[in-house]
Amino acid sequence: MIGISQVLIALLGVVAGLVFGAIPGMTATMAVAVFLPLTYAYDLNTALYLLLGLYVGGISGGLIPAILINIPGTPSSITTTFDGYPMAKRGEGERALKIGIVSSFIGGIISLICLWLFTPMLSAAALKFSAVEKFLIILFALTVIAALSKGQMLRGVFAGFFGVLVSLAGMFSVNNGYRLVPSFLESKMQDGFQLLPVLIGLFAIAQIFEEAEEGMRFKIEKVKDDEMDGSKTHFSFKDFKGQGINVIRSALIGTFMGVLPGVGGSAASILSYAQAKNFSKHPELLGTGVTEGLVASETSNNGLTGGALIPLLSLGIPGDSTTAVLISAFMLQGVQVGPLFITQNPVTWNTILIALLVCNVLMFVCMFYPIKWISKIIYIPGQRLYPVIIMICLVGAYATKNGRMFDVWTLLVFGVVGYIFGKIKIPASCFLIGFILGKDLENYFIQAISAQKGSLMVFFTRPIGWVIWLMIFASIAYAIYDNNKSKKQTN
Repeated sequence: MIGISQVLIALLGVVAGLVFGAIPGMTATMAVAVFLPLTYAYDLNTALYLLLGLYVGGISGGLIPAILINIPGTPSSITTTFDGYPMAKRGEGERALKIGIVSSFIGGIISLICLWLFTPMLSAAALKFSAVEKFLIILFALTVIAALSKGQMLRGVFAGFFGVLVSLAGMFSVNNGYRLVPSFLESKMQDGFQLLPVLIGLFAIAQIFEEAEEGMRFKIEKVKDDEMDGSKTHFSFKDFKGQGINVIRSALIGTFMGVLPGVGGSAASILSYAQAKNFSKHPELLGTGVTEGLVASETSNNGLTGGALIPLLSLGIPGDSTTAVLISAFMLQGVQVGPLFITQNPVTWNTILIALLVCNVLMFVCMFYPIKWISKIIYIPGQRLYPVIIMICLVGAYATKNGRMFDVWTLLVFGVVGYIFGKIKIPASCFLIGFILGKDLENYFIQAISAQKGSLMVFFTRPIGWVIWLMIFASIAYAIYDNNKSKKQTN
C-alpha cells in the first residue's frame, strides 16, 4: 500500500528531477547520483519513490529549456528543439510546453503498461539481440542524419561521420593504445570526450556566442490576431487530433529502445522523430514548429523510462546511464537484480510499478498547471539569463567526472565548434548524433566480427538483421528523395 510519506518522497524526487532536467548542464543521471546517499535513510521501497521521481522528473524537465531557449536539458531532448523552439519564437511557448508535457505523460504511462505486461517477452527478445542486431540498429539511427539535413544532405552526413570520428578519440580497447589524442592529453582523454560538455558546448555556449554577436536582442515574434486565430496560440487537447498513431508508435519506439541496453534516449527520440517525418502527410513542415514532431520526441523519450527498467530488472543490465546509477541503489539495499528479481522480490516489483505511475501523475500535475509561469523564462532579458546559464553550464561540465578543468575546456572548445558550424551551415545536431552513437557502433562491430573471425558476412545471415537492413535502405531512399525535393523547393 502507498502512504502519504511515499507520495511526498515521490513529489520531492519529481520536483528535484524537474529542476535538474530544466537546468542546462544537469541531467537525470546527475540528479539520481546526487540524491543517492539519501536512500541510506529509507528502506528500498520508500527509496524507489525518490529515485524514480528523480528519473521521471529529470527526463521530463529537459523539454523546458529545449522549447523556450533552444538548449536541450537532456540529450534525449535534442529533437524537441526542432519544433518546440520555433513554436516558442512565434509566441506559442506555453502551448508547446503543454503539448510536450501531455506527450511525456502519455509516453510514460504506455511504457509503464509495457513494463507491466510484457517484461518477460521483451526481455527474452532483447536477450536474443546479438552484437550484430545492435550494430545494425545504431547504423539505422545514423541514417536518420541524412533525413534531418533538410536539403543539405552532404553537410549533414559529413557532420555525422565527423561526430563518429571525434567520439572514437581516447583509448582503444583492443590494444590499450591511444588514438586521435595528442600525447600531452593522454592522461585526460583515456575515456575520450564526455558527452555532457560536448552537448552543452554545441547547443548552449554556441548559441550564447551567437546571441552575444547579435547584441542579445532576441525578441518573441508575437502572433497578431489578424494573422492567426487566437485559439491556435493556446493549448487544447484538440492539438492531439490525428496524433494517436504517432503517440503510440513513438511511445513503443522509446520503450523498445530502452529495452536494448546501452542504446539510450537520444537514439529513441531521433528514431521516433524520423518515423514521424517518414509517415507524415507534410514532412516538409517538421522542423518549422508543428505538433507532430514535438509529440514524437517527447512521447518517445519518456517511453524510455519504463523500457530501460526492463533489462535492468530482468537481466541485471542497465538500459541507460540513469538505470546504471539505480543498480547502486539496489546494491546498497542488498537486492540483486537479474532474472530472478521479480519472483524473489514481488513486493519490490509491485512498488516499482506503483511508484512509476505515481511519479508520472505527479510530473504531469507539477508541470502542466503552473507552466504558464514557468514559460515566462523566455521573457527574461538575455543579458540577465545567459550569465546564469553560463555559470550553471560551467558547474555542470566541471562536475561531469568529479571536478576536471579539462571538461570545462571541452565545453568551451565545442562551443566554438558549434558557433563555426552555424556560420558554415553545418547542422550541429547531426554531429551530436554521430558523437553519441559512435562508440557503440564501433564496439558492437568489433564484437560481431570477432565472433566470426573477421567475416563481414555475419551482418547478412540473421533474419532480424535483414529486417533492419530493409529499414536502413528505406531510410536512405527517403532521405535522398526528401533532399532532392527540398532543393527543388528552394530553387
